[in-house]
Amino acid sequence: MSKKSWAVLAIAAAATLPVRAELSAADLAKLGTTLTPMGAEKAANAAGTIPAWDGGITKPAPGYQTGGHYPDPFPNDKPQFTIDQGNVDKYRDQLSAGTIAMIKKYPDYKLPVYQTRRTASFPACHYEETKQCAAKAQLAPGGNGVVGCSGGVPFPEPKNGNEAIWNTELRYAGDTYALSWDQAAVTRSGDYTTVKFDYEYDFSYGNCSKPASQREPNKKLNYLQTVTAPARLAGYILLVHETVDQAKEPRSAWTYNPGQRRVRLAPNVAYDNPGTAADGLRTNDDFGMYNGATDRYDWKLVGKKEIYVPYNSYKLTDPKYKYSDVLKPGHINEDLSRWELHRVWVVDSTLKQGTSHIYARRTFYIDEDSWAILLIDKYDARGELWRTAELHNINWANVPMFYAAVEVHNDLQSGRYIAMGLTNEVKRIYEPIKRSPGDYTPANLRGSGTR
Repeated sequence: MSKKSWAVLAIAAAATLPVRAELSAADLAKLGTTLTPMGAEKAANAAGTIPAWDGGITKPAPGYQTGGHYPDPFPNDKPQFTIDQGNVDKYRDQLSAGTIAMIKKYPDYKLPVYQTRRTASFPACHYEETKQCAAKAQLAPGGNGVVGCSGGVPFPEPKNGNEAIWNTELRYAGDTYALSWDQAAVTRSGDYTTVKFDYEYDFSYGNCSKPASQREPNKKLNYLQTVTAPARLAGYILLVHETVDQAKEPRSAWTYNPGQRRVRLAPNVAYDNPGTAADGLRTNDDFGMYNGATDRYDWKLVGKKEIYVPYNSYKLTDPKYKYSDVLKPGHINEDLSRWELHRVWVVDSTLKQGTSHIYARRTFYIDEDSWAILLIDKYDARGELWRTAELHNINWANVPMFYAAVEVHNDLQSGRYIAMGLTNEVKRIYEPIKRSPGDYTPANLRGSGTR
């Protein structure tokens, strides 16, 4: 065999092997000491504008009722200042490209900036599993997944962009629960039709109510989405089995169409295929800011930066406001939003040669305290900024976990946007449920659709 052939075989063999973690014992010792259990800098910043992390909030504010809306734990906070078209250039270095573009495009788009409060918190189980996972986590072959762990953030001290993005995908998002929320695709003039959803999330990876031995191997979660309104869409059901090592076993998905009364395998529920009832305003992998396989992009860890991001946006979920108060032409009502200065990891992704996606490049801004993606700049094939995304968030402090309040994807070119996770007019915010793997099978989906 020629030297060239041996070289090709060696490269191919290397591509099938996991990429080993590089954390030393000294790095691991930082977790929970100089770093938070999630890998964030525990200390305040030098200017004192970002405080030290003190554990976050771990119980709901007064007035919380089980399963209901989460009251604002900081009702007396007022904006310290506002960033708008008149002063945006002054704060340019502390803003994402997408945020600047939104301010420049819309005269009434603004950032009400509040005192920074590091409220992110998670169960002790997640902190412990993060430390255990960090000692053994490896990227799957080609970087498309994680091996070696059944719970925890795998790379709390990331060495590259792919590790950082898998942290966002595998951060704690609950055990097994149901909830309801609404979605609205808003036209340039401000018109919209509300689409209502019921969801079930059954996590295997990191499920704190199950010991590792009882979790489904290589399963991140089972996910069930049911459209309940409007009538023309009601009864559509999506079932997803999401994996942790997607190089070994990719995502599986099925849909139930009430008109056809049939369950079908849905391989297109991935990548840049259109999202459910999204009017073309988001892709499947836009859901939750990013989800699924990472194999179509090259991921670069740019570094950490202090920028203004949506945070503690409890007003956006307050039931005293209607959707008509939240949804305005061009963008959501920013008077109800809250922006704070936080440290974020910046990850830049560029489309790999020979692959396809409607986004040629995406820049992610990832909260150091929670590993949630808070902002995204999305570029088209011409290299022009096309869309932005904002994750307005709160803390479900009774769990506890950092969770979306409203997820917004803005189209700068069309002037339209989609708002997801709306709950102002919803009663069931969070309901723990009991489920087994048998409840999330295609056969059971067929039964669910015909009941």
